[in-house]
Amino acid sequence: MIPASETFKGTWPFKPHFTYAAGFRQHYVDEGPSDGEAILCLHGEPTWGYLYRKMIGPLSEKFRVVVPDHMGFGKSETPQDRVYTLQSHVENLEQFVADLDLSDITIVCQDWGGPIAGAFTARNPDLVKRLFLANTVLGYGGGQSAGGKTPWFQWIEKHEEAGTLNGILGELGSTVLSVMKIIGFQNTAAVDDTWIEAYSAPFPDRESCIGAINFPLDVHYGRFLPFVFETMATGDIAALKSKPAMLVSGDKDFGIAPDHAISDFRGLFPDASVVEVSGVGHFCQEDIPDELVQFISDFIRDNP
Repeated sequence: MIPASETFKGTWPFKPHFTYAAGFRQHYVDEGPSDGEAILCLHGEPTWGYLYRKMIGPLSEKFRVVVPDHMGFGKSETPQDRVYTLQSHVENLEQFVADLDLSDITIVCQDWGGPIAGAFTARNPDLVKRLFLANTVLGYGGGQSAGGKTPWFQWIEKHEEAGTLNGILGELGSTVLSVMKIIGFQNTAAVDDTWIEAYSAPFPDRESCIGAINFPLDVHYGRFLPFVFETMATGDIAALKSKPAMLVSGDKDFGIAPDHAISDFRGLFPDASVVEVSGVGHFCQEDIPDELVQFISDFIRDNP
């Protein structure tokens, strides 16, 4: 676990906060006016809140920006006796939001942040005001990719069947850049020693990697499906569909195929805005942070 005070040479200058609401020590940042509209930024695999580092400052000039690290990621604890599934991450988020007493939330989500946000919203529609998706799916729009499995999930399948997946993802402290490139990391100009240190630091040993190992296995083995079906049956999908929403999709995403992201989004929000961005990969917060800040600000302004 990264020391609470670590700033990675000033690239992560935000005050650390911690909560035990979900039964583990969870880190988050909470920047901007306490009475401002809440933006909740959710990261995915294999990153942490650092993904949003270039967006937190500009957005917090007007909004309250809350960025948690999921269990097993970033500065949050990686308990060894917990289950790492879509359901557990959603339930953790519910406890987190309740502890901070957040409401009228604009959720900004990427990668696994999307399915987490989708289930959270269907289960707690009164807490969510808007949904801003970036290279992700919520998972309730029936979307599919014409090309089948993406390079990322082909790689997962290959190494899981060969028995080598745990060994590779269990060494993220040294392989995180290579793994992110497989998923679709594009902005290699951003990579320096500090960048490598920041994304590697959450994973000093194999035990610290269990969250990152289990995210893709949740898909590979379909472990997430019973929870999705349960949410469809018991959650409020109609309320989810009623939310103002926007999708930004980079065409160099090797983790979630752009046609899958767009078709799933259109299944829920047929008339909502979709922005397709050329040359942008899965980690669009690394590629076009300034543009995303403007998209989010305009989206909130246009959907009061």
